[in-house]
Amino acid sequence: MTFEVAYRQTYEWQVKTFGPHHKALGLIDHIQKELVEIEQQPNDLEEWIDLMFLSWGGASDCVKAHFPKASPKEIVSVVLSAFKSKLKKNKNRKWPDWRTAERGKAIEHIKEEV
Repeated sequence: MTFEVAYRQTYEWQVKTFGPHHKALGLIDHIQKELVEIEQQPNDLEEWIDLMFLSWGGASDCVKAHFPKASPKEIVSVVLSAFKSKLKKNKNRKWPDWRTAERGKAIEHIKEEV
């Protein structure tokens, strides 16, 4: 199964199960609960997948907020395009050497002075 197919199936299931309305606050609440579960069991792959489902739902809702008449295929296309764009952006950023980072802390990109 490709990422696109998995995303489309997830999107269609989420709309059928949770409705088509924008639900950012509910997603944020659920994400916070999932993060606690991940913190308690960081090697539980299923908890990480739950977080992916919630993120995909939020990304889909974001597209629908900007393009209310977008079809599921169009939503997937916009999300995948944004995903690729963000990956390119992250690859072009400067990052500290991971070997010198403090364990258990986020490794954040080096912010350029303006």
